[in-house]
Amino acid sequence: MLDIRRNAGGTGADVIGLDLSRPLSDKDFSTLFTALGEHSLLRFPTQSITPADLRDFSARFGMLQKGLSEKGPYEPGVPEVSILSNIVRDGVPIGIGDAGQDWHTDMSYNQLVGFTNVLYALEVPHRDGKALGDTLFANMYAAYDDLSNDLKQRLEGLTATHDFNKFWEEMRRRPGSARAPLTPQERAKRPPSVHPIFLTHPITGRKVLYCNPGYAIRINELPEKESDELLDELFRHQLQEKYVYTHRWTKGDILMWDHISTLHNAVADYGPHEHRLIKRCQVMADKVFDQAFVRDVLGATATVSAQS
Repeated sequence: MLDIRRNAGGTGADVIGLDLSRPLSDKDFSTLFTALGEHSLLRFPTQSITPADLRDFSARFGMLQKGLSEKGPYEPGVPEVSILSNIVRDGVPIGIGDAGQDWHTDMSYNQLVGFTNVLYALEVPHRDGKALGDTLFANMYAAYDDLSNDLKQRLEGLTATHDFNKFWEEMRRRPGSARAPLTPQERAKRPPSVHPIFLTHPITGRKVLYCNPGYAIRINELPEKESDELLDELFRHQLQEKYVYTHRWTKGDILMWDHISTLHNAVADYGPHEHRLIKRCQVMADKVFDQAFVRDVLGATATVSAQS
């Protein structure tokens, strides 16, 4: 029987009693969909699944991203499953690392944003008996709730521009980086996008602060100086320790999190010989912002909201 156990810190929950190598029933899918909106992060411990299982489970939640060069290599025959790893075999990396980007929300620079990541841990690095490579999450429900009424009123209805180039240039500035600037052609493939600073979560109906330091560059309705000052204030606010939850990985974990209500940051505290191997699916937000889909999953009385 499926059992959802909320974490003591208020962000995330463990899902017990579900074997993800088997097809998901409609009832269990509805329960997980609701729980993901409510808890923002779900952990399925001690799983043993194939890449195709990971793909099929993830695809229930929305369209899967595939084939983007910066997130390859991919699982042979399953291009929806990317490989995140620091392992090198015969001089060739078997995957690409996912740590070191700092705080961000995946795909916020797209018009169609990301909904959830689904990661499956096959190897977890350890040192002195302690797991390395934690992933940190910041709760954007709580960050919105704690904003002053004055700031909520000031920002209500305003939008922010999110730009992939902000992340790219940050990575170029890091010591030892050999990245070239994005070409005009590369930038054209990922043009900036605009999203409300406050989103109503389509599953819960609660407001979230949807503005992250990885990609947000400008509050569009404000003068540049005022925009810069407010963005700095929002970034400091949303990364307060009281909003942060730390996930410590265990082999066999499947972890999925909601991009709409969280920021995340992968910690790169392990060396090249401390092996990490994770398989990953990125789920886009095409279904979760479809009112008819959400009503069908949650029931006719569900509170839903279209993305502005």
